[in-house]
Amino acid sequence: LGRGRFRTRAARGMDAAGLTLKLLLVGDSAVGKSSLLLRFTDGAFEPCLKPTIGVDFKVKKMVVDGHAVQLAIWDTAGQERFRTLTPSYYRGAQGVVLVYDVTRKDTFTGLESWLNELEMYTTKSNTVKMLVGNKTDKPDREVERREGLQFARKRSLLFIETSAKTQDGVQHAFEELVIKILQTPGLWDKSTEKQGVQLMESSAQQDKSLCGAYCPLS
Repeated sequence: LGRGRFRTRAARGMDAAGLTLKLLLVGDSAVGKSSLLLRFTDGAFEPCLKPTIGVDFKVKKMVVDGHAVQLAIWDTAGQERFRTLTPSYYRGAQGVVLVYDVTRKDTFTGLESWLNELEMYTTKSNTVKMLVGNKTDKPDREVERREGLQFARKRSLLFIETSAKTQDGVQHAFEELVIKILQTPGLWDKSTEKQGVQLMESSAQQDKSLCGAYCPLS
């Protein structure tokens, strides 16, 4: 990525008992949550993924300033009949990715109900939330980037657009979410804080050229 301090690779030889963060993927059915997760964790894309039933789970290791960070990422079902399974998965989450499909306006308007659910079930008041407009590779866009950006600004969400198919923005989305979480020490356990994980100012704020893709919100 050209940013040496934030490298995404297996944490070989690193402290395996480093910081573990719980992330959630939420949003309506078929917006591409599972595809985003598969692209990020396995570097793969499958055009015909079956709908998630209940919840899926993947682990990804990253290295931040020489410290191992393990992401436990929960991919929840977007279909209404499975929604009763999700409340328990919100507990303890440090980061939440709200996904909509830029080619389906209804998945964008449905974000309000997901935010209401987050307010109801998340146990940490300072949980970092990121809004992701997925499927930018498709030509039949119904939600413009500025609409997503306005929605995110109004609700103090991080924002980025992605394409799980072309990989565009996927890595960056998860990186910036993790950086923001690490800049919020109150989200970690006391035992974790003692490990002294320190993070410099977000690279997105240091490098103004990234603002075209990413909206850092304080």
